[in-house]
Amino acid sequence: MVILLVATTSDPASIGPASALLAMPGWHTGPSLQDAVSFVNKEVRLIKLDNFLVKEDYLDKRWEEATGELVDEIIFLSKHVASSNRPALTVHPIGTPHIREGEVLFAGGKPGWAALPNPRIGPWLRLLRTIAESHKLTPEFEVTLEATHHGPLTNSPTMFVEIGSTEEYWRRQDAAQAIALLVWRGLGLGGGIAEGDWGRNGGSNKILFGIGGGHYAPRHMDIVIKDGVWVGHLLSGYSLLMEDPGQSKTQLNTEAVHGTWREAIIVAFEATKSAFPGGEILAHLDHKFVIQ
Repeated sequence: MVILLVATTSDPASIGPASALLAMPGWHTGPSLQDAVSFVNKEVRLIKLDNFLVKEDYLDKRWEEATGELVDEIIFLSKHVASSNRPALTVHPIGTPHIREGEVLFAGGKPGWAALPNPRIGPWLRLLRTIAESHKLTPEFEVTLEATHHGPLTNSPTMFVEIGSTEEYWRRQDAAQAIALLVWRGLGLGGGIAEGDWGRNGGSNKILFGIGGGHYAPRHMDIVIKDGVWVGHLLSGYSLLMEDPGQSKTQLNTEAVHGTWREAIIVAFEATKSAFPGGEILAHLDHKFVIQ
Protein backbone atom coordinates (compact mmCIF):
# COMPACT_ATOMS: atom_id res chain seq x y z
CA MET A 1 0.00 0.00 0.00
CA VAL A 2 1.29 3.45 -0.92
CA ILE A 3 0.45 7.06 -0.08
CA LEU A 4 -0.13 9.39 -3.02
CA LEU A 5 1.10 12.95 -2.47
CA VAL A 6 -0.11 15.10 -5.36
CA ALA A 7 1.19 18.45 -6.58
CA THR A 8 0.74 20.49 -9.74
CA THR A 9 3.15 22.80 -11.55
CA SER A 10 0.23 25.12 -12.37
CA ASP A 11 -0.06 26.19 -8.73
CA PRO A 12 2.80 27.88 -6.80
CA ALA A 13 1.24 26.89 -3.46
CA SER A 14 1.39 23.28 -4.61
CA ILE A 15 4.74 22.99 -6.37
CA GLY A 16 6.50 25.15 -3.75
CA PRO A 17 5.96 22.72 -0.85
CA ALA A 18 6.58 19.75 -3.19
CA SER A 19 9.96 21.18 -4.23
CA ALA A 20 10.89 21.89 -0.60
CA LEU A 21 9.96 18.32 0.31
CA LEU A 22 11.99 16.85 -2.57
CA ALA A 23 15.04 18.74 -1.29
CA MET A 24 14.91 16.57 1.82
CA PRO A 25 16.77 13.22 1.78
CA GLY A 26 15.57 9.83 0.60
CA TRP A 27 13.82 10.59 -2.71
CA HIS A 28 14.43 8.86 -6.01
CA THR A 29 12.64 8.84 -9.35
CA GLY A 30 9.57 6.63 -9.52
CA PRO A 31 7.23 5.36 -12.24
CA SER A 32 5.43 7.76 -14.56
CA LEU A 33 1.68 8.25 -14.75
CA GLN A 34 0.91 9.19 -18.34
CA ASP A 35 3.04 12.34 -18.73
CA ALA A 36 3.44 12.97 -14.99
CA VAL A 37 6.69 12.22 -13.20
CA SER A 38 6.79 10.76 -9.70
CA PHE A 39 9.26 10.43 -6.87
CA VAL A 40 9.51 7.70 -4.23
CA ASN A 41 10.44 7.86 -0.55
CA LYS A 42 9.56 4.77 1.48
CA GLU A 43 5.83 4.16 0.89
CA VAL A 44 5.18 7.72 -0.34
CA ARG A 45 4.71 8.50 -4.05
CA LEU A 46 4.89 12.21 -4.92
CA ILE A 47 3.29 12.93 -8.31
CA LYS A 48 3.86 16.16 -10.23
CA LEU A 49 0.96 17.02 -12.52
CA ASP A 50 0.39 19.98 -14.82
CA ASN A 51 -3.39 20.30 -14.52
CA PHE A 52 -5.83 21.70 -11.96
CA LEU A 53 -6.05 19.22 -9.11
CA VAL A 54 -9.83 19.39 -8.66
CA LYS A 55 -10.26 17.91 -12.15
CA GLU A 56 -7.87 14.97 -11.65
CA ASP A 57 -10.48 12.31 -10.96
CA TYR A 58 -9.63 8.85 -9.66
CA LEU A 59 -5.88 9.33 -9.41
CA ASP A 60 -5.77 6.39 -7.01
CA LYS A 61 -7.36 4.04 -9.54
CA ARG A 62 -5.18 5.37 -12.36
CA TRP A 63 -2.02 4.88 -10.27
CA GLU A 64 -3.01 1.33 -9.39
CA GLU A 65 -3.65 0.49 -13.03
CA ALA A 66 -0.34 2.03 -14.15
CA THR A 67 1.92 0.60 -11.44
CA GLY A 68 0.15 -2.28 -9.73
CA GLU A 69 0.56 -0.49 -6.38
CA LEU A 70 -2.55 -0.19 -4.21
CA VAL A 71 -3.25 3.30 -2.87
CA ASP A 72 -4.00 3.65 0.83
CA GLU A 73 -4.63 7.42 0.92
CA ILE A 74 -4.24 10.65 -1.06
CA ILE A 75 -2.92 14.04 0.06
CA PHE A 76 -3.21 17.01 -2.30
CA LEU A 77 -1.04 20.14 -1.98
CA SER A 78 -2.89 23.21 -3.20
CA LYS A 79 -3.54 26.92 -2.97
CA HIS A 80 -6.39 28.36 -0.96
CA VAL A 81 -8.47 31.27 -2.23
CA ALA A 82 -10.56 33.50 0.04
CA SER A 83 -12.33 36.81 -0.45
CA SER A 84 -10.67 38.09 2.73
CA ASN A 85 -7.19 37.57 1.18
CA ARG A 86 -6.03 36.59 4.65
CA PRO A 87 -2.88 34.43 4.80
CA ALA A 88 -3.81 30.93 5.91
CA LEU A 89 -2.63 27.35 6.17
CA THR A 90 -5.58 24.97 5.92
CA VAL A 91 -6.52 21.30 5.89
CA HIS A 92 -9.87 19.82 4.91
CA PRO A 93 -11.85 16.84 3.60
CA ILE A 94 -13.40 16.96 0.14
CA GLY A 95 -16.81 16.32 -1.35
CA THR A 96 -19.92 17.87 -2.86
CA PRO A 97 -22.68 16.07 -0.95
CA HIS A 98 -25.16 18.95 -1.13
CA ILE A 99 -25.07 19.37 -4.91
CA ARG A 100 -28.17 18.26 -6.84
CA GLU A 101 -28.20 16.31 -10.08
CA GLY A 102 -28.01 18.75 -12.98
CA GLU A 103 -26.27 21.52 -11.04
CA VAL A 104 -23.04 22.90 -12.46
CA LEU A 105 -19.89 21.82 -10.63
CA PHE A 106 -17.17 24.45 -10.90
CA ALA A 107 -14.56 22.68 -8.77
CA GLY A 108 -14.90 18.98 -9.44
CA GLY A 109 -16.75 16.27 -7.58
CA LYS A 110 -20.22 15.03 -8.48
CA PRO A 111 -23.73 15.47 -7.06
CA GLY A 112 -24.34 13.79 -3.72
CA TRP A 113 -20.76 12.62 -3.25
CA ALA A 114 -18.29 12.76 -0.37
CA ALA A 115 -14.79 11.30 -0.39
CA LEU A 116 -13.58 9.18 2.49
CA PRO A 117 -12.01 11.76 4.84
CA ASN A 118 -8.31 11.12 5.45
CA PRO A 119 -7.83 10.29 9.16
CA ARG A 120 -4.74 12.51 9.23
CA ILE A 121 -6.80 15.71 9.07
CA GLY A 122 -7.18 16.21 12.84
CA PRO A 123 -3.66 15.17 13.89
CA TRP A 124 -2.13 17.18 11.03
CA LEU A 125 -4.09 20.30 11.98
CA ARG A 126 -2.56 20.08 15.46
CA LEU A 127 0.91 19.37 14.06
CA LEU A 128 0.60 22.23 11.56
CA ARG A 129 -0.24 24.64 14.38
CA THR A 130 2.91 23.57 16.20
CA ILE A 131 5.08 23.93 13.09
CA ALA A 132 3.60 27.31 12.15
CA GLU A 133 4.21 28.65 15.65
CA SER A 134 7.79 27.38 15.79
CA HIS A 135 8.50 28.94 12.37
CA LYS A 136 6.96 32.27 13.44
CA LEU A 137 4.23 32.07 10.77
CA THR A 138 1.53 32.77 13.31
CA PRO A 139 -0.26 35.04 13.98
CA GLU A 140 0.33 36.34 10.42
CA PHE A 141 -1.00 33.06 9.00
CA GLU A 142 -4.19 31.57 10.36
CA VAL A 143 -3.98 27.79 10.79
CA THR A 144 -7.45 26.38 10.29
CA LEU A 145 -9.78 23.65 9.18
CA GLU A 146 -12.08 24.17 6.23
CA ALA A 147 -15.45 22.59 5.64
CA THR A 148 -15.92 19.79 3.13
CA HIS A 149 -15.90 21.10 -0.43
CA HIS A 150 -14.80 20.50 -4.06
CA GLY A 151 -13.29 17.51 -5.90
CA PRO A 152 -11.62 15.60 -7.43
CA LEU A 153 -13.32 12.22 -7.28
CA THR A 154 -11.37 9.58 -5.36
CA ASN A 155 -11.92 6.13 -3.90
CA SER A 156 -9.27 6.41 -1.16
CA PRO A 157 -9.23 8.53 2.03
CA THR A 158 -8.38 12.05 0.88
CA MET A 159 -7.40 15.45 2.24
CA PHE A 160 -6.21 18.81 0.92
CA VAL A 161 -3.41 20.82 2.52
CA GLU A 162 -3.44 24.43 1.35
CA ILE A 163 -1.64 27.78 1.49
CA GLY A 164 -3.76 30.92 1.15
CA SER A 165 -4.94 33.25 0.11
CA THR A 166 -3.23 35.39 -2.60
CA GLU A 167 -0.33 35.09 -5.03
CA GLU A 168 2.00 36.72 -2.53
CA TYR A 169 1.38 34.03 0.06
CA TRP A 170 1.14 31.13 -2.39
CA ARG A 171 4.78 31.86 -3.24
CA ARG A 172 6.03 32.37 0.32
CA GLN A 173 9.01 30.07 0.86
CA ASP A 174 8.53 29.97 4.63
CA ALA A 175 4.95 28.75 4.17
CA ALA A 176 6.10 26.17 1.60
CA GLN A 177 8.78 24.96 4.00
CA ALA A 178 6.22 24.61 6.80
CA ILE A 179 3.93 22.48 4.63
CA ALA A 180 6.89 20.36 3.49
CA LEU A 181 7.84 19.81 7.13
CA LEU A 182 4.25 18.90 7.95
CA VAL A 183 4.34 16.16 5.31
CA TRP A 184 7.86 15.05 6.26
CA ARG A 185 7.01 14.66 9.93
CA GLY A 186 3.40 13.70 9.44
CA LEU A 187 4.30 10.72 7.25
CA GLY A 188 7.31 9.73 9.33
CA LEU A 189 9.73 10.22 6.45
CA GLY A 190 12.43 11.46 8.81
CA GLY A 191 12.33 8.28 10.85
CA GLY A 192 9.85 9.41 13.51
CA ILE A 193 6.38 8.05 14.15
CA ALA A 194 3.84 9.15 11.54
CA GLU A 195 0.96 11.37 12.68
CA GLY A 196 -2.63 10.37 12.01
CA ASP A 197 -2.42 6.65 11.38
CA TRP A 198 -5.89 5.40 12.33
CA GLY A 199 -4.56 1.85 12.67
CA ARG A 200 -2.40 3.07 15.57
CA ASN A 201 -4.95 5.20 17.38
CA GLY A 202 -3.89 3.97 20.82
CA GLY A 203 -7.46 3.62 21.98
CA SER A 204 -8.40 7.17 21.00
CA ASN A 205 -11.35 6.46 18.75
CA LYS A 206 -13.64 9.52 18.87
CA ILE A 207 -14.31 11.20 15.52
CA LEU A 208 -15.91 14.63 15.19
CA PHE A 209 -18.56 14.86 12.47
CA GLY A 210 -19.23 18.57 12.09
CA ILE A 211 -22.70 19.88 11.20
CA GLY A 212 -23.36 23.57 10.65
CA GLY A 213 -21.32 26.68 11.16
CA GLY A 214 -19.15 28.67 8.79
CA HIS A 215 -16.66 27.53 6.19
CA TYR A 216 -13.70 27.67 8.58
CA ALA A 217 -15.53 25.69 11.27
CA PRO A 218 -14.16 27.58 14.32
CA ARG A 219 -16.35 25.84 16.89
CA HIS A 220 -15.62 22.41 15.46
CA MET A 221 -11.93 23.30 15.40
CA ASP A 222 -11.97 24.26 19.08
CA ILE A 223 -13.05 20.71 19.93
CA VAL A 224 -10.43 19.20 17.62
CA ILE A 225 -7.65 21.26 19.20
CA LYS A 226 -8.69 20.96 22.85
CA ASP A 227 -9.93 17.37 22.94
CA GLY A 228 -7.56 15.79 20.41
CA VAL A 229 -10.34 14.05 18.48
CA TRP A 230 -10.15 12.78 14.92
CA VAL A 231 -11.92 14.68 12.14
CA GLY A 232 -14.51 13.37 9.71
CA HIS A 233 -16.59 15.42 7.32
CA LEU A 234 -17.42 19.03 8.20
CA LEU A 235 -20.70 20.21 6.70
CA SER A 236 -21.01 23.99 6.85
CA GLY A 237 -24.37 25.70 7.06
CA TYR A 238 -24.27 26.65 3.37
CA SER A 239 -24.06 22.97 2.37
CA LEU A 240 -27.15 22.02 4.40
CA LEU A 241 -29.72 23.28 1.96
CA MET A 242 -33.21 23.54 3.46
CA GLU A 243 -36.31 24.84 1.73
CA ASP A 244 -39.43 26.19 3.42
CA PRO A 245 -42.37 23.88 2.66
CA GLY A 246 -44.79 26.71 3.36
CA GLN A 247 -46.12 25.32 6.66
CA SER A 248 -46.24 27.17 9.94
CA LYS A 249 -43.32 26.56 12.24
CA THR A 250 -45.58 24.76 14.70
CA GLN A 251 -46.39 22.19 12.01
CA LEU A 252 -42.83 21.83 10.78
CA ASN A 253 -41.07 18.47 10.98
CA THR A 254 -37.97 17.02 9.36
CA GLU A 255 -39.97 15.06 6.81
CA ALA A 256 -41.56 18.29 5.58
CA VAL A 257 -38.32 20.26 5.17
CA HIS A 258 -37.19 20.00 1.57
CA GLY A 259 -33.68 20.41 0.17
CA THR A 260 -30.55 18.31 0.04
CA TRP A 261 -29.60 18.70 3.73
CA ARG A 262 -30.72 15.19 4.73
CA GLU A 263 -28.95 13.47 1.85
CA ALA A 264 -25.77 15.51 2.46
CA ILE A 265 -25.65 14.44 6.10
CA ILE A 266 -26.24 10.76 5.26
CA VAL A 267 -23.60 10.67 2.52
CA ALA A 268 -21.00 12.50 4.63
CA PHE A 269 -21.73 10.36 7.69
CA GLU A 270 -21.40 7.09 5.76
CA ALA A 271 -18.09 8.24 4.24
CA THR A 272 -16.80 9.20 7.68
CA LYS A 273 -17.90 5.87 9.13
CA SER A 274 -16.08 3.99 6.34
CA ALA A 275 -12.88 5.98 6.88
CA PHE A 276 -12.74 5.17 10.61
CA PRO A 277 -13.70 1.50 11.05
CA GLY A 278 -14.61 0.76 14.65
CA GLY A 279 -14.58 4.44 15.59
CA GLU A 280 -17.14 6.35 17.66
CA ILE A 281 -18.56 9.14 15.50
CA LEU A 282 -19.77 12.18 17.45
CA ALA A 283 -22.01 14.68 15.67
CA HIS A 284 -21.07 18.22 16.73
CA LEU A 285 -23.69 20.86 15.88
CA ASP A 286 -22.59 24.46 15.59
CA HIS A 287 -25.94 26.28 15.72
CA LYS A 288 -29.53 26.17 14.60
CA PHE A 289 -30.23 26.29 10.88
CA VAL A 290 -32.43 28.81 9.16
CA ILE A 291 -34.93 27.46 6.67
CA GLN A 292 -35.04 29.55 3.52
